[in-house]
Amino acid sequence: MQANKPVASTRTAELAMAGLFLAFGTLVMWDTRRLGVSWGDDGPQAGYFPFYIGLFIVVSSAFNIFRALNLGEKGRAAFVEWGQLRMVLLVMVPTVVYVALIANPWFSLGIYLASAIYIAFFMWYLGKYRWARIAPVSLGVVVFFFLMFEVWFKVPLPKGPIEAAIGFN
Repeated sequence: MQANKPVASTRTAELAMAGLFLAFGTLVMWDTRRLGVSWGDDGPQAGYFPFYIGLFIVVSSAFNIFRALNLGEKGRAAFVEWGQLRMVLLVMVPTVVYVALIANPWFSLGIYLASAIYIAFFMWYLGKYRWARIAPVSLGVVVFFFLMFEVWFKVPLPKGPIEAAIGFN
């Protein structure tokens, strides 16, 4: 693929995002009905404010859809090119994997091991550093955050099997 070939037009990107927000706002409005969206004797019911936030999102999304459909010639311009998208995905995909390694209920490495792997990957792949520099930085950052959160602030963070084997649960 050519790096400067467009992936999508501005109109397509605007319509896709406005559509997603429209669906999200509609879901919020629909789901808050079960909590009650009116004003009760003792004040607003639990779904009152979320309902109106969802309504604001729906109205804003409808406005954005209308605006995107009327962009004219500017709507045909490239929103993103393949080279740009590749750079975004180069950061986004490892970040999604990192979060999945922390928050996955079936196979979680915990925040410390996942963070060490995440930092090491970026230093190796994007920074082109040698392992002699990667190891102390990635492990040093993890040790510092462990000390800061677990020891000094007494805030427990998600741990995985390595921490459990060492006895840090």
